[in-house]
Amino acid sequence: MSEDAFVYDDDCGFCKWWADYFARRTDLEMVAFSELTDEHLERLPDDYEECAHLLTDGAVYSCGAAIEQALARADVPPGADDLFGFLRQFRDYERFREELYQAGADRRDALGQFVSKEEVGEE
Repeated sequence: MSEDAFVYDDDCGFCKWWADYFARRTDLEMVAFSELTDEHLERLPDDYEECAHLLTDGAVYSCGAAIEQALARADVPPGADDLFGFLRQFRDYERFREELYQAGADRRDALGQFVSKEEVGEE
């Protein structure tokens, strides 16, 4: 697999909204859980359905780290790559990032009332 891919839950409108957002702002391939190939599955953790992932040639980022990587590629906020690099210097940043991700994941249904998509790529 040579193309970097963002892997997301296509049963979740909120998740599809984010996948669509990243699709429009990055060159990442969007791969829904229902579209995973054997090659993708070999690289993902066994509990891959618990969160989003970003697959690159050299790494697998999961949960908050995947969102961080996707936001940096989308340059959101502007200068995101530098911002996240700065934040990674702090011992508690990774824990905070993952707790923030989990808080959002636990509230997907509620958040989906504000932002949601039926299909990635729809207008």
